Amino acid sequence: MNFFRYLQSRWDDILELAIAHALVTITAVLIATVIGVGLGMAVYHRPRSRQLTIAVTSVFLTIPSLALFGLFINVLGIGTTPVVVALVLYSLLPIVANTIVGLREVDPAVVESAQGMGMGRMQRLLRIELPLAWPVILTGMRVSTLLTLGIAAIGAYIQGPGLGNDIFEGLSRISSPNALNLVLGGTLGVILLAVLFDVVYLLLFRLTTSRGLR
Repeated sequence: MNFFRYLQSRWDDILELAIAHALVTITAVLIATVIGVGLGMAVYHRPRSRQLTIAVTSVFLTIPSLALFGLFINVLGIGTTPVVVALVLYSLLPIVANTIVGLREVDPAVVESAQGMGMGRMQRLLRIELPLAWPVILTGMRVSTLLTLGIAAIGAYIQGPGLGNDIFEGLSRISSPNALNLVLGGTLGVILLAVLFDVVYLLLFRLTTSRGLR
């Protein structure tokens, strides 16, 4: 079957899978952002804790995704929940690392000035340091999102949502006439989502970052 005819015949199904893929990615990255920024804020000024946190979150990225999804079957079952948990683990490193880098790059003179104005530790962190570190943190979120989009497709291995379902179905029926269309459609869908998310992050950067920090 011609690929473009295939897209026309299954457009609604592909769109539904793409939306599910985007939602599971957004959910995982948002959870990872809350955890990652919190960890970064807690350890960025403590060398040993900082190194340990980076080391632990780095380990998560070394675990093969199929193996991790397989391990989660016994603990969390199959479906969306284990996929989200796995994606959160994979998303942490860029966000934690960029939060630490962003906060450590804040000019000490600015922090000292805020302290001289009577701001407490938490006030300085929330009102001065985090806003200045925001562009770097946002870059970490962007990297995590693009990373997660690809790994989320493998979540179909444990009946997770998203475009990976078409990819795995096509691979399981590789000798059938429509197998290549299934794989190609799912893969192109992931690529298009990556482009759309990249555009969203570019707009978010421009809307949330002051001109002096761009």
